[in-house]
Order: sequence, then structure tokens, then C-alpha cells
Amino acid sequence: MLQELRNALPDYAKDIRTNLDAVLSEAGAPGLSGKQILAIALASAIASRETRLIAALGSEAVRVLSAEELRGTRAAATIMAMNNIYYRYTHLVSDPAYQQMPARLRMTVIANPGLDKTSFELCSIAVSAINGCGMCMDSHEKVLRQHGVTPEAIHSAVRIAAVIHAAAVSLVAASAGSEETLAQAA
Repeated sequence: MLQELRNALPDYAKDIRTNLDAVLSEAGAPGLSGKQILAIALASAIASRETRLIAALGSEAVRVLSAEELRGTRAAATIMAMNNIYYRYTHLVSDPAYQQMPARLRMTVIANPGLDKTSFELCSIAVSAINGCGMCMDSHEKVLRQHGVTPEAIHSAVRIAAVIHAAAVSLVAASAGSEETLAQAA
């Protein structure tokens, strides 16, 4: 299913096709295990909101990840969807008073997400990169480094997020129609 979707990427996204093959392999994602690669890719697809990509990566992930690990992957994407909006706002708004206010958002899934701590944090940093939350990226990077994760592995996670997001954008653009169809609509 993933190979079919990869092949469905339009010609203008051939770089994304090549990069997709690279980042989804252990050789192309230094420092990450095969399980981590699939968890990060699936969390990134969920954050990118492209249903065909979520389904394709989900069908690959279900072969490698346990039901609990799949739940943890979804939990990382979901909790970061909330946290990235909230913390990006408190970080970017000019009044520092908002940073002093308690979040009052339930986040208990972080304590027991279903994934090991390192994999959960890798998924979280990837989703935070897609969602553009610098405060969250910085926080997750620090936690990962405290757990002994190398900069190379963190870099691999963010590269996966970048490529998965680009694939999602390409698929959405392709489903909007050909250049001729778009020109006629204008």
C-alpha cells in the first residue's frame, strides 16, 4: 500500500519519492530502529492530516508495532496537536503574562503513552516540527538528549517528519487536479 502511494506521487514530487525511500530505511535514518522510524512516520502522517498516507503508513506500522505502540504513536500525534498550539501561542504572544499562567490542559497520556519514553519523545519532536512549535521542539530535544539520544537520531526524526509532510502536501495537491484543471478553474 505504501509503495502504491509512493508511486502515486506526481512527477514534480520525484525528490519526495526518493527521500521517502531513504528516510523510511534504517540506513537513511541513522540512530533510529525500524520501529522508531515507523512510529515517527505514522505520527508525522497523522499530524499532516492526509488520510491515504495515514492508512498506508498504518498498514506498514501494524506489522511491526504492537497495538499498545500504535496507540502511543497516535497519542503522541494527538497530544502534540493540542500542546503545539497552546505552547506556540504562549511563546509567540508579546505579553509574557501568558507564559506564567497554568495550562490547565489534561496531559496524563504523557506519563504512560504506550511507547517507550524515547520513541514517544521522538514522535513528539517530529510532530512539533510539523506544527512549528519551537518551544515544544526545544523541550523534547532536551529530554531526548538527557536520555542519551544522539543529535544524529533526533535529526533523523525531523527529516522523517519533513519528508512525510512533503508527501502529504504533494498528495493533497495532486488530488486537487492537474495543472490544466486548476488553470481552467481560475
